[in-house]
Amino acid sequence: MTTILNVQNLTKTYQGSGNTLTVLDNVSFAIEAGATVAIVGPSGSGKTTLLGLCAGLDRSSAGVVELNGIRLDDLDEDARAQVRNQHVGFIFQNFQLLPTLTALENVMVPLELRGERNIKPQALDLLDKVGLAGRAHHYPAQLSGGEQQRVSLARAFSNKPKILFADEPTGNLDAETSEKVVKLIFDLNQDAGTTLVLVTHDNELASKTQRILRVKGGKLVSDEWLNQSLEQNELF
Repeated sequence: MTTILNVQNLTKTYQGSGNTLTVLDNVSFAIEAGATVAIVGPSGSGKTTLLGLCAGLDRSSAGVVELNGIRLDDLDEDARAQVRNQHVGFIFQNFQLLPTLTALENVMVPLELRGERNIKPQALDLLDKVGLAGRAHHYPAQLSGGEQQRVSLARAFSNKPKILFADEPTGNLDAETSEKVVKLIFDLNQDAGTTLVLVTHDNELASKTQRILRVKGGKLVSDEWLNQSLEQNELF
C-alpha cells in the first residue's frame, strides 16, 4: 500500500505573554492511500489543529508533514495552496459556502481554480449524486443545513481529491440529516477511492472508519484499528 499522509514528530506551539502554549506535541503516524481514519479527542485536545496542519492550512512549529509524497513544510503559502487544489478536498462543520454563489457555482469553484474547461456538466453530475440537481441554482441562504453540507460535499469531490479532510462534518446537523450526510460521505469516498480523514467528537461516526487516532492534551494517545475487512456499505 502507498502512504498518502506521513506525519513525523509534528509539534505546534504558540507564544503568549511570556509563556509557550503547546497545542500539538511530537505527534507521528502514517496513513495509507484509500484508508478511512477518524481523529477524536475532547475539546481543546489539538485534533482540529492537527487536521489543519495535515491539510497544509497552517505551518507546524516542528516536524514533517508529507502529503502524497510532497513535504508541506518545505513550501510557501502559494505552493501549499496549489497542493491543496490539486490533491485535497475539504468538508467543514459550518459548510464554508460562498454566499453570493449558487450551489452549482460553489461546486464549480475548485474546477475553475484548476483551469479546467467544460466544468458545468461535472458540477451538475456531482450535485445529482448528492440529490441536489433540482437545487443547483439556489443560493446557500435558500438551502437547509443538510442541503448546504451536501453542496460542500459535492464541492469537496469536484477536484477528484487524493485525500478528503472533514472537520466535524455533522456538527451542525440534526440526527436524521447527519445519518444521510455520513452515508453520502462514505459512499462517495468509496466510489472515488479517496482517503478519508475526519475529525469528530462523535464516537458512533468514528466507529464507521477503519482506524481511530485518539488525541489528548496535544499528544497521540492511542491508534486503534477496526473494520479492516468490512465494506463500508455494510456499516449503514
